[in-house]
Amino acid sequence: MGKPQQPAIFKWRHFAPEVILCAVRWYLRYSLSYRDVQELLVERGLEIDHTTVWRWVQHYAPELEERTRPHLKSTNKSWRVDETYVRIKGRWFYLYRAIDSAGATIDFFLSAFRSAAAAKALFAKALADPSHLSPG
Repeated sequence: MGKPQQPAIFKWRHFAPEVILCAVRWYLRYSLSYRDVQELLVERGLEIDHTTVWRWVQHYAPELEERTRPHLKSTNKSWRVDETYVRIKGRWFYLYRAIDSAGATIDFFLSAFRSAAAAKALFAKALADPSHLSPG
């Protein structure tokens, strides 16, 4: 008997897929820094650097989003859209958010400029997702 096959996405990774997915999930789900995730892993006997956790998040987060989005609870038909100005790493951006009446975030869009094109991009992105009912 050989070693069990890993999914192709985890090919050539030093750690088991369960460890990688656990670290990425902790980072994405909870308000933790990469160093916090590193500390949690060290407490469980795994010596993993925070930069490795960062690389895992950069590599696997888009794939996780693509695979989980179809399983998300659909939002309701009553939408609200707001716009605010936020500072990220010293630069100011416009944050556009679409939220349903229950407070669930439908989608968001960051833009360096306040424009109708940015608002249209938010709507196009939100309406393209089949888990979101069109606003009524």
